[in-house]
Amino acid sequence: MAGTVTSAGAAGASTGEARYRRIYVWQRPIRLFHWVNALAITALFSTGLYIASPVLTSTGEPYDNFVMGRVRQIHFVAAFVFAIAFMWRIYWFWFGNTYARSGFPYVWRLAWWKDLFRQAFDYLRLDFGHIHLGHNALAGLSYTIFIIALGWAQMFTGFAMYSESNPGGFFDGLVGWVLPLLGGSFRTHMWHHLFAWIFATFAIVHIYIVILDGRQYRNGLISSMIMGRKFVRVDDEDESG
Repeated sequence: MAGTVTSAGAAGASTGEARYRRIYVWQRPIRLFHWVNALAITALFSTGLYIASPVLTSTGEPYDNFVMGRVRQIHFVAAFVFAIAFMWRIYWFWFGNTYARSGFPYVWRLAWWKDLFRQAFDYLRLDFGHIHLGHNALAGLSYTIFIIALGWAQMFTGFAMYSESNPGGFFDGLVGWVLPLLGGSFRTHMWHHLFAWIFATFAIVHIYIVILDGRQYRNGLISSMIMGRKFVRVDDEDESG
């Protein structure tokens, strides 16, 4: 689904205007996942910080206060929301449009490695000459490592700790084996906290790159996660693969 729009700019100096194509890139389920995921991670990280180091003090008798319990409740709800959205995104990887699968690390393809190193060198030189309406190879690899792999790790360690509240229950049978594998409950907590900080670091870098790319390409990168559409000049070739 594409349309043509015009915009005045230096690139169209000969005619006084530059012509752009408007292309539907991110489908509604993909956009929904993105924002649900962002809200869930924000809730998980903020409540996780409090669970690790409770800084709020309550006054009165303990039976009148339920601060830690309420924070843990929010944390658990956000964890289930994240898990459901995570599975939803995996479904749309297979059944979405081409851009839903863009950036997938085809490590067995030479073309993927060429795109990866070219994109890395482009970023180092602050040269963004290659157009990717979807994810480029570098972005796809980053998401695979820091969202998919790390997301699985967070879910396994998180639900393993959650299973301790009900020994022999459903989650104990499903992921309880993670606790002895990682050396016990305390070490599982430490891995869970480490993964959370890696998530936070990735989020900061992700926001920076999105703003940088959006300003460089002027392709509606930020608004595309709201409306789904990006802009590309008519004579530019999309190299999303």
